[in-house]
Amino acid sequence: MKNVECGLIKEYLSYLQSVRGVSANTLDGYSNDLSHFNNYCKNHNIDPLRANSAELHGFIADQSMEQKSPGSINRCLSCVRGFYRWLQRFDKRADNPCGNLRNLKNPQKLPSVLWEKEMAHFAELPDSEGILWSRRDKALIMLMYSGGLRISEIVALRMEDLSAAHDSAIIHGKGGKERCVFFSDEGVSALEEYLPFRKEKLASAGKANETETGAVLISKKGKSISIPGVRWIISKYKERFNLGKNVHPHSLRHSFATHLVNNGCDVRIVQELLGHSSLSTTQRYTHVDIGRMKKVYAKAHPHGAVNRRGN
Repeated sequence: MKNVECGLIKEYLSYLQSVRGVSANTLDGYSNDLSHFNNYCKNHNIDPLRANSAELHGFIADQSMEQKSPGSINRCLSCVRGFYRWLQRFDKRADNPCGNLRNLKNPQKLPSVLWEKEMAHFAELPDSEGILWSRRDKALIMLMYSGGLRISEIVALRMEDLSAAHDSAIIHGKGGKERCVFFSDEGVSALEEYLPFRKEKLASAGKANETETGAVLISKKGKSISIPGVRWIISKYKERFNLGKNVHPHSLRHSFATHLVNNGCDVRIVQELLGHSSLSTTQRYTHVDIGRMKKVYAKAHPHGAVNRRGN
């Protein structure tokens, strides 16, 4: 937990950790956002306990002046709202100054998608480029893509989460939700080519006892690969990709969902595989081929045959 000077904010973060049971990553995010808010209050001689609506509007304006994205500002605002709801609930404040604060408009930006041939080419880069650890990097790319994994999920994946055949895994996703994902034949092959290499590296790092129960993907020091590490690896292969697309870890998850939908998979199945609680979230993450949609409509709708005769 990061240092926050305001005692009430510290107390709120402790409440989130001990009572609400939020994850370490979520707690760090809340701590960071509330630190920004606390610093703003200090710089403007505002007591967070007594801040009014106008002063909170000023905080939002200050965040905008720092050229933060609408999504970042809205996340911070949500955190501050939660803080004041907690103050009200435990009788530390009578009113909520966030009552009339609205989120900023946040245009949805879908991450870049690699189409099937592009994805196949990208997955082959570790074999041909020899930038880092080719076997580990190939396994990283294929597991993220064929399983539709978030970056936090691939980092947290442990040997004990894998099935005996290495063709599926139990994933511990957002909010502590578990789901089963499946790996393609190419993903299984990449994983099984990497595992002996992983065993050797752990032994050389003096961590042979972690071979069976530790993180699947490891760093040179034999530790679990980090989120920044995954981003760095993908960025290095992106530099060799030369397709003019901003490829990053989430592009692999997005490509997974897009390819499934475009090849006829029910969007609700994709929702389950991605671990989304809302179907609308899944729909936002998928591109659906318009030509395919028209064909499905013409085949399924009772007027479809009439429309075809008329064309």
